[in-house]
Amino acid sequence: MFPKVGISMVQILERLGHTVECPEELACCGQPAFNSGYWEESRCVAARGLDRLKGAEVVVIASGSCGAMLKIFYSELFAGTKHAEAAGAIAKRCYEFSEFLVTELGVTDLGAHFPAKVTFHDGCHGLRELGNKKPARELLGKVRGLELVEMKDGEVCCGFGGTFAAKFPMISTAMGEVKCAAALETGAEYIVSNDSSCLMQLQGLLERQGSKLKTIHLAEVLARS
Repeated sequence: MFPKVGISMVQILERLGHTVECPEELACCGQPAFNSGYWEESRCVAARGLDRLKGAEVVVIASGSCGAMLKIFYSELFAGTKHAEAAGAIAKRCYEFSEFLVTELGVTDLGAHFPAKVTFHDGCHGLRELGNKKPARELLGKVRGLELVEMKDGEVCCGFGGTFAAKFPMISTAMGEVKCAAALETGAEYIVSNDSSCLMQLQGLLERQGSKLKTIHLAEVLARS
């Protein structure tokens, strides 16, 4: 749904000298079914992913929610099954994009240029499950022309939550509107995040409000040179 995010990631990683493979057979990580309690159905989807990724040196993901699924919840999902060992192995090789750049590669300056005032949204899984708060900000701090302004209550959920938005649309919308208001108060031109699902929620609300505030993924900012 957001091809520019994947393209930007590939461009950055290849520029750093890495070989990137994007298996076309991969689809969903199984999180929607997992979160809804359909673990058997989730295993059917996730097992295919485990098999296809088993030869990867590292797995880099442009989403805190998918990253948390592979890195944390696969071990729970496959506990006591024949895939338990593979799930544990993939967890050790899986990284959210900003985490991989900063903590594994030691890269914070990609020579990016993005002249705009931005605020950053922490996706819940990336923040609370993976503990990734600093890497994205370290990367944004090196972008030429970029001014980062933190929003009030920046760690508050945007209200998306995948199936939560479908099951409880009124609550989800109210949470999203609070988040949009906090972002607007900063005077930023863009909301940046490392999770496209959050950005989809926020962009949809902003467009319906007629707001000029836009959303953009961290990888797209870092790819601008």
